[in-house]
Amino acid sequence: MAKIDKNRKNRKNRGRTNMVISAREIVDRFNISYQIVNRYTDFGLLQVAFKKGTVRFYNRNEVKSRLTKIAKLAREGYSLRLIRRKLIGL
Repeated sequence: MAKIDKNRKNRKNRGRTNMVISAREIVDRFNISYQIVNRYTDFGLLQVAFKKGTVRFYNRNEVKSRLTKIAKLAREGYSLRLIRRKLIGL
């Protein structure tokens, strides 16, 4: 019985990890600094999906979409405050 419950838990976690990306993976995959990830998180541009210890995890699809939009708006000359206003309305 315990083995079945353990397998069910592992399947659940595998599905969850496919949908999320850690801050360190964002740095590696999107070629931005860890400080930028922190700044975007603190500024509300990237939302933490959950934390495991000190490791933050973000929704993979949301990160890709947000970083693409942020980069486009930054190239157009928008400040970070205006980008936040455009993306999340604050």
